[in-house]
Amino acid sequence: MVTDIFEQYFKADCVFNEVKRRAAAVKLTSDSEAGSIRYTVSVNFFPHADDEDYAISCDAYAEKEIFSAKGRRSKKREAAFLDILREEANALANEMDGAIFWDEPLIEARRA
Repeated sequence: MVTDIFEQYFKADCVFNEVKRRAAAVKLTSDSEAGSIRYTVSVNFFPHADDEDYAISCDAYAEKEIFSAKGRRSKKREAAFLDILREEANALANEMDGAIFWDEPLIEARRA
């Protein structure tokens, strides 16, 4: 079962496939199946042409697995992953020559 533990959109800056991206969706996701758990951090830059444009594009996306093992979800483990979320997301953004403006959220954080 795939669950978004954390999701929030922020102002951002990135040019990907020659398209200017002004926002980023940042997620911490868990995927549990058959006694195994996997956590990933993802960043998806999107155009955000105006205040009502939240159309997520599929091409400016990066994901990193930060944990995979036998077991199940753990609130303690998830709290630790939330502590490193920005660091991991910034590393993914840097790989795409982008930047996330953490002090400029576009929506409230959604948590599972």
